[in-house]
Amino acid sequence: MKLRRPARRAILVVHMTSSACWLGLTLGLLALAVTAITTGSDLMIEAACRAMKVFTDWLVIPLALMTLLSGLLLSLGTAWGLARHRWVYAKFWLTLATTAASIFALRPGIDTAVATVATGAPLPHPSDLVAGPIVSLTAYLFMTVISVLKPWGLTRRGRKQRLAARKAVDADRLSQTA
Repeated sequence: MKLRRPARRAILVVHMTSSACWLGLTLGLLALAVTAITTGSDLMIEAACRAMKVFTDWLVIPLALMTLLSGLLLSLGTAWGLARHRWVYAKFWLTLATTAASIFALRPGIDTAVATVATGAPLPHPSDLVAGPIVSLTAYLFMTVISVLKPWGLTRRGRKQRLAARKAVDADRLSQTA
């Protein structure tokens, strides 16, 4: 199934916008985490953790799912394909992994941090608060780079499909000349 141009463009805009928002949100989470672990004020620590909770509860999961779904639609509805090019395949798996990590690690970790600081206790492992955003940011920047550079070439499946298409074109040309 190939997407028509207006649909492809609309999905591409959604994908790029949600990806950029997810990247920006991660930068915001990193700034809040750094604030929480470097400040000496209990009120500032709690405020930073609560702000992180709002971001993860209301923004991270919808943006992650929107990025994943729009990327999947683009890969399946365009010539890039999901398993034809290594860079598309890598982006898909990284997006799936970071979405899962956001749902099952980042969000629960921030919920725990908020519950801890709300009782007046210090953060048990401050580096845990900053680790998630750093890993996510690294993954998103890597995905942005491979989206622009498109490295690594075709997968084995992509090479087979390209060879089959070339054979079909050659056979068609031969039948027209005969």
